[in-house]
Amino acid sequence: MQKLVLFYNPVSGHAAFKNKLDWIVEAFQRRGILLILYRTKKEGNEDFVDFLREVEPDGVLAAGGDGTVHECVNLLVKNHLDLPLGIIGSGTSNDFATYLKINEDMEAYFDKIAAGSIRRMDVGRVGDKYFINVASAGMMTCIAHEVDRRLKNALGKMAYYLKGIGEIPKFRAVPLTITADGVKHELEAFLFVVINSGVVGSMKNVAKDIAVDDGMLDLLAIKKCSIPQLMSITADLVAGRPVAEKDGVLHLQAKTFQVAAVENMQSDLDGEVGPLLPLTIETVPQAIAVYC
Repeated sequence: MQKLVLFYNPVSGHAAFKNKLDWIVEAFQRRGILLILYRTKKEGNEDFVDFLREVEPDGVLAAGGDGTVHECVNLLVKNHLDLPLGIIGSGTSNDFATYLKINEDMEAYFDKIAAGSIRRMDVGRVGDKYFINVASAGMMTCIAHEVDRRLKNALGKMAYYLKGIGEIPKFRAVPLTITADGVKHELEAFLFVVINSGVVGSMKNVAKDIAVDDGMLDLLAIKKCSIPQLMSITADLVAGRPVAEKDGVLHLQAKTFQVAAVENMQSDLDGEVGPLLPLTIETVPQAIAVYC
């Protein structure tokens, strides 16, 4: 009998996931799979590593939002636990799961997990931290961390958009130096994102030809422009139209990026607070296997 560990966040997505637990346990039991539960804690889950080594499962399922997936990926990759990862999106934002289209039909996805259907994928690394979807910094980065939890639980993704719209008049560009595989670019930009997938902040298709297994990451920076131009780019993003080739957007693809700013800027890794700039962002090819 296969054994899978479910690493689940009990408070993500309106704290409603725990109401689905019985259905999920039954779904895997029906497929001849033993599901072992691990309930995440707010302040660190380092003991999950020992838990996995004791249980010796065939794979891990992360249930929660992007932050839960981010934590699970870091625990696995940092500790050299090469276990396939499944993603059950149940948070406010589930960008990586959305990109892979793995949560559109859960019964079909569970069939793929039972069959052991996996695909090896790249991750990004910043210092000793890893990200599976996005590293970013700039005027939008703080919004995810400033949205009140009660508002996020009530409005979901809309809370981020409302907060972002309110901040647009305060936006200002910051001088950046971006080096992509040794080639230097100097510009003023409102923000930049380094992405592994094509879904960022619940916005789809931000650039064409994005691949999670090509050994490369993509950087998009929104250059200094007028507020109407910025609103136009934002409208395209929200509508799911690619913006990488638009005037006012810098698009680079590389294995390694160095990003420096003339002032202190906080970064964000998969929606979680990251280190201050400057950053060195590296691709770690084929670092993790994902059920899909």
